Amino acid sequence: MTAFLNALGGKLAERWLALLAIPGLVYLVALATAVTLGQWHWQDTGRLRERLDALAAAPGAHSAGVLAVVAVGVLAGAALTGTGAQALGALVERVWLTGPRGPVTRWLTARRLRRWRAADHAYRTALVAAGRARLGGAADADTLADEAEARYARRNEVGLAAPCHPCWTGDRVTAPDRRVWRAYRVDLTVAWPHLWLLAPDSTRAELGTARDALSAAARLTAWGAAYLLLAVWWWPAALVGVVTAATGVVRGRTAAASFAELAEALVDLHGKDLAQALGLECEGRLTPETGEEVTRLLSKPD
Repeated sequence: MTAFLNALGGKLAERWLALLAIPGLVYLVALATAVTLGQWHWQDTGRLRERLDALAAAPGAHSAGVLAVVAVGVLAGAALTGTGAQALGALVERVWLTGPRGPVTRWLTARRLRRWRAADHAYRTALVAAGRARLGGAADADTLADEAEARYARRNEVGLAAPCHPCWTGDRVTAPDRRVWRAYRVDLTVAWPHLWLLAPDSTRAELGTARDALSAAARLTAWGAAYLLLAVWWWPAALVGVVTAATGVVRGRTAAASFAELAEALVDLHGKDLAQALGLECEGRLTPETGEEVTRLLSKPD
């Protein structure tokens, strides 16, 4: 038990340093730099050095008690800053996945839906043209087939299914629900806890890693927004904020795609196991008829 508690304390301390203390401490340093230099002296390192020398020459700088109090205060400030960034990251993640309620969300969702429908119509038109050319033995059949594939890729860039969220990330994470329903007639929302219990530890670890990566990307985006706030006092912070936020958004899209692909793979590989665990006959692949029965059993209708 002592060894376990020591290991647990070490892991908690390491996680606290990684998520709160170190990023918060760096942000406090950036904040102090921004306040000291300002917009007019943004590159005056001499001004910053003078400020540090003045602090070092202060009477309290030679007192161990004062230094201890300052160190504790700085660490507490770093932790509070990191906690605030985590809360903002949770808000960013919620916006990515569901979006805030209101007319702006409805407008963004409708705009994405119009784009998807236009891209889907272009793809289906090109697919029909390619099929007719193939049947008729036209010379440009291969060219039309390539055009149909290109339009298919453009449609999927907007969304794998018709958008119902204002952000791409939300649609990508929820796309497996509709794709699994179309393929197997399985309600993934209802079946997910049962599939999770049937999945091996390695699969659950991969899903957990992908989900944690999405949360980490949202926190990184939140840190970018925090650095953009410093641009009010020191404009170079805007460069850091833009790069950090952009990196967070790109990582968030990648993590969302990875999580969605793994969720679909879980159904593809273990959907049959779920049906058999519920006492249904499923000798071959999972069929829509069996999937409907799985959904009915798990929904527990009255």
